[in-house]
Amino acid sequence: MFEQLKEIIVNYVEVEADNITPDSRFMEDLGFTSFDFMSMLGELEDELDVEIDPTKAADIRTVQEAADYLEALKDE
Repeated sequence: MFEQLKEIIVNYVEVEADNITPDSRFMEDLGFTSFDFMSMLGELEDELDVEIDPTKAADIRTVQEAADYLEALKDE
């Protein structure tokens, strides 16, 4: 899931995939805006066929947190 997430992240911000770590924070480290983040979540919902809870999404800060959350959604 982490690798798949990295491939999607590079479509939204000017960051090399190799520079994205599990601890990378979307806003502070990767330069996401709120709009970028919400757009990415929409793409993830379509690609992974899951429904992301906006309240839980608001608590996601790092790439690993997002990967863990998406993995849990896929397992439901």
